[in-house]
Amino acid sequence: MSSMCVCVCVCSSQVNFLACQLFALVAAFWFRLYLSPNHTIPVVRHAVATLLGIAFLIFCFGWYSAHILIVVIINYSIVIKADINNVHRYSMVISMGYLTACQVSRVFIFNYGILSTDFSGPLMIVTQKITTLAFQLHDAFTAFLLLCVCSVSPSLIQYLSYNLNFLSVLVGPCNNYNEYTDFIEGKHISRRLRQHTPTCNGQNGYSVSPQLSPLKAVCCKLLVCCSCMLIFLTVTRFLPIKYNVDKVFVANAHFLTRLTYAFFSIQAARPKFYFAWTLADAVNNAAGYGFQGMGGNGKPSWDLISNINIVGIETATSFKTFIDNWNIRTGIWLKMVCYDRAPKYRLPLTFILSAMWHGVYPGYYFTFLTAIPITLAARAIRRSIRHYFLGSRALKLGYDVLTWVATQLAICYTVMPFLLLKVEETIVFYRYILTSKQPTFSFHI
Repeated sequence: MSSMCVCVCVCSSQVNFLACQLFALVAAFWFRLYLSPNHTIPVVRHAVATLLGIAFLIFCFGWYSAHILIVVIINYSIVIKADINNVHRYSMVISMGYLTACQVSRVFIFNYGILSTDFSGPLMIVTQKITTLAFQLHDAFTAFLLLCVCSVSPSLIQYLSYNLNFLSVLVGPCNNYNEYTDFIEGKHISRRLRQHTPTCNGQNGYSVSPQLSPLKAVCCKLLVCCSCMLIFLTVTRFLPIKYNVDKVFVANAHFLTRLTYAFFSIQAARPKFYFAWTLADAVNNAAGYGFQGMGGNGKPSWDLISNINIVGIETATSFKTFIDNWNIRTGIWLKMVCYDRAPKYRLPLTFILSAMWHGVYPGYYFTFLTAIPITLAARAIRRSIRHYFLGSRALKLGYDVLTWVATQLAICYTVMPFLLLKVEETIVFYRYILTSKQPTFSFHI
């Protein structure tokens, strides 16, 4: 009975999430067309974006949404009152500490069970935004960076809008504060054009934002979403990840059968992530946010805050290439707050921070700790042998095929604990995926 109740709650929360994202898509078009910055002052756009975001949180998570509001208000107090030299440290400790406390209580105290669309997802996104802004404020003061920094503390409505706007409050992605305020104020497209078109400046055509429609980009991304949903409904549900550690399957299946199933079940697990991130990207684009610049073909690109590059992932020939194209905005965040600042051990510290940000399930730590030696080994191998295969097309093609297979198998081995989550199931997979021994299931965590 309890498992049935959990299943119903999970399905209900997923339906609520999907309903909110679809409503957000419609609201985004309305926001761009009827609350255009051409005839709506920024404070109104900030207020509407914030109120819609808070409404989505309450609709999806009820009183649990208070956790997100609390951490935002606490960190705004830090931004206003704390010493600017330490604001990034205080924000990082408070937001990551609060996130970890919520994840521990959700998993081990209230026993929410295995992943569903609960409030920790938006809390993770808010944590990224809070710390991103805090680090940018610190960098502006210390002149550590010359670009993409925020030099003025935001007002309360700006801070709430940046963190809680309906475009990204549920799934993200994390974005740059200055770029977001440019979008609200109607300067997003013109500034991007000035940055990426050297011959254009405020005196020759881009001082006023040109009217570039995101409709084509939104339609293309919605087609991708429909394809991912179709694959999820027709393929993913028939290749459950848990079958990789099924007692009968592990005990009786041949090595090649287990390896093949592991490979295809990992592939089949991706479309749900593709769907969520691509839909979130389409929502932002529909509101007029996410313009990157004019592409090489002279057409506008709306991939500034895209969180996923599906082609880059599916054709990755190195572990790094895969990581760079997966959850892109989180990778940028990790690089900014950890990798670029750590005095030493940058790679291990970055992966450990990533594991902590994702949650407290043991499988996350298996995945990210395993990724450290794999990344280092892949770097060394690529640096040592790749140049031998660049002499001809045939050799380069053979090298690409070989490294693609190796990368996909490495991803399969590394990511499986991330999806299994539990210690026992992870150990069963690691111990018996390459053997024919019959496992024993003696403990439960």
